[in-house]
Amino acid sequence: MRYWLGASFVDTGQFVELARAAERCGFDTLTLSDHLFYADFASPYPYSSSGRPRWDASTHWPDVWVTIGAMAAVTTTLRFSPNVYIAPARDLFTVAKQVSTAAVLSHDRVTFGVGVGWCEEEFVGTGQDFHTRGRRLNAMIPVLRELWAGETVTVEGLPPLSICPTPERPIPVLVGGDSEAALRRAARLGDGWIGNRIYTEEQFDDVLAALRRHLDANGRSLDGFEVIAPLAVLPDADTYRRFEAKGVTGTMAAPWWLATDEEKARYGTGSLDLKIVTMERFAEEVIAKT
Repeated sequence: MRYWLGASFVDTGQFVELARAAERCGFDTLTLSDHLFYADFASPYPYSSSGRPRWDASTHWPDVWVTIGAMAAVTTTLRFSPNVYIAPARDLFTVAKQVSTAAVLSHDRVTFGVGVGWCEEEFVGTGQDFHTRGRRLNAMIPVLRELWAGETVTVEGLPPLSICPTPERPIPVLVGGDSEAALRRAARLGDGWIGNRIYTEEQFDDVLAALRRHLDANGRSLDGFEVIAPLAVLPDADTYRRFEAKGVTGTMAAPWWLATDEEKARYGTGSLDLKIVTMERFAEEVIAKT
């Protein structure tokens, strides 16, 4: 079992020290989320019962790839992944160049967590078609892989082209989302699947059953397929071993969400010190025992 640090909603100025601490504590990958702006969205947020986002205009959403570049510069083994990057809200070449550059500068420590997104306003803001986002992402992923491999590709309306720099190793592509379309996309095009909500065991079992069905339809299995599942369970080594037996290869945690009242009073809610103290406790109580 590999442990991913879920660092959404973190203040931008904390990321560099958070990355150092995550590496020291034995986390495998640090993730951050992708949004372009805040507005009074008409688009319903799919991960809350109210349909409203769980954040406000003061919440930090730093650029994913700039932040990964800064964190990569102060670490040597920690990996980085968006959870998830809304690639179809951008054009193909912006995505290809950003991810490839981050992979090169980090010495192949980037995972491409990608999804179609839910916020139509962001697509309007970047001039991309919201309603064809799934179809465009399906077409985008194979071309991205070719570009990252240093190959010359042909895109309609352009001469044969390539990009540089490109990484030495393939960039893993993990597809996010738990709709049937997203699971089908992960099974057909992905190196794995990444959850972008927190699942109870019953919810996760349903997702895993559907994922297995789509993998089977594509002549694939969970063998060698990444399954990164944020789980609604209290941190416990035995529990995580049980999920590993189901096929989970990694889970996501933000240990400061479970800070004690004493820790909050001592270090301050939202502080970097609180995050590091709770990460160190998680490392001792969970990571070291699995």
